[in-house]
Amino acid sequence: MIRSSDRSYEAWQRADAAHYIHPFSDSKALAAKGTRVIARGEGVYIYDVNGHKMLDGMSGLWCVNVGYGRTELIEAAREQMTELPFYNSFFQCTHPPAIRLAELLSEVAPRGMNHVFFTSSGSEANDTVIRMVRHYWAVAGQPNRTVIISRENAYHGSTMGGGSLGGMAYIHKQGGLPIPGIEHISQPYYFDYRGNLSADEFGIERARDLERRIEAVGPDKIAAFIGEPIQGAGGVIIPPASYWPEVQRICKKYGILLVVDEVITGFGRTGEWFASQYYGLDPDLLVMAKGMSSGYLPIGGVMVADRVASVIIDGGDFNHGFTYSGHPTCAAVAARNVELLRDERIVEHVRDVAAPHLAKRWKELEDHPLVGEARTLGLLGAIELVADKRTKARFQPKGRVGEICRDLAVRNGVVMRHVNESMIIAPPLVITKAQIDELVDKARVTLDATRSALT
Repeated sequence: MIRSSDRSYEAWQRADAAHYIHPFSDSKALAAKGTRVIARGEGVYIYDVNGHKMLDGMSGLWCVNVGYGRTELIEAAREQMTELPFYNSFFQCTHPPAIRLAELLSEVAPRGMNHVFFTSSGSEANDTVIRMVRHYWAVAGQPNRTVIISRENAYHGSTMGGGSLGGMAYIHKQGGLPIPGIEHISQPYYFDYRGNLSADEFGIERARDLERRIEAVGPDKIAAFIGEPIQGAGGVIIPPASYWPEVQRICKKYGILLVVDEVITGFGRTGEWFASQYYGLDPDLLVMAKGMSSGYLPIGGVMVADRVASVIIDGGDFNHGFTYSGHPTCAAVAARNVELLRDERIVEHVRDVAAPHLAKRWKELEDHPLVGEARTLGLLGAIELVADKRTKARFQPKGRVGEICRDLAVRNGVVMRHVNESMIIAPPLVITKAQIDELVDKARVTLDATRSALT
């Protein structure tokens, strides 16, 4: 075992700077500033190498749903690695962990979804979506249906396919993205809206951007629409209640596939197993990862509605897959994780206890001079930092104040993430009411410290 006590904090930082290229980072600037070296986790808390304790308000990266240190998941990995650490799903082979996980997922997924294609991540799963929906239409006799519509400021991973589906301009600037056949429409970000529409009117108007794009491109060319129920990495953007019903109506009207990316919102985050169930959606494909194993091992997948799966299954070879599709150890841990969420009624805890308490306490932060809005849904939350509460004017330059607030939060013992001037949270689903109080209290202290730093 590699022990954090083997070296000093500074020695770990120097080795990190010398060898590790970090995701989504300016490596030179990061090396000069120094990384945070995280040593261990317990429950909803993480500790750095120096022993600094932080309430993990981001569940690692939206994923540690059952909290850190769950011996049940550790033991599931140990037992499976002893029995069969790895075998592939190619060459007419399978193994019990992948079969059992597929069964469990069918039990908790939206009704009519009984098939799954396994991947190692959400990015791989979204690449699979591109291949799968185009293959589906080819088998169905409509090979010209290849265009997929997504949204601006969406995040669907950072691979060539996932990064293209996403709508983040800074990702598209590198690597020749987006690939052909991807269209983007506006997002349902009501706080950023400066017009006179009500929230519900705005939601319908944004949804109808989808219909306008379908008509502009040609309905016979559209394969699918993909969207996150709540845009996580975009800033925890919770759409108006009118939005998703109208999107679903439009998809059904034009006969295009509805792909719901639940990498962040799946496995209890909204107080339902999937946000599709929260919003009453009937997805054709459902993308998942992260909370599927509570982040203990990498695994993802695409749940496929029976009506879509039947076409694909009858269509011969689907020439797509990964070495680690359905990896037995990852599948065993994910299966045990789903059992924990079910047997300990963690999803119900979110719905009935944690989410209502977070909504009440988080809303209290709106009285702070820096806060333009404090919103939640389930165990997802965001604070909009503003320079002027009346006009909702943003701080300039973009991202500077959010970065100050994020760093002060860590110093104050709570992990929050910033997306420009949106401070976002997604704590472990097992968080208690007392720990929610701690999270909100530390967030307020951090807001006060941020205000002081700006004067």
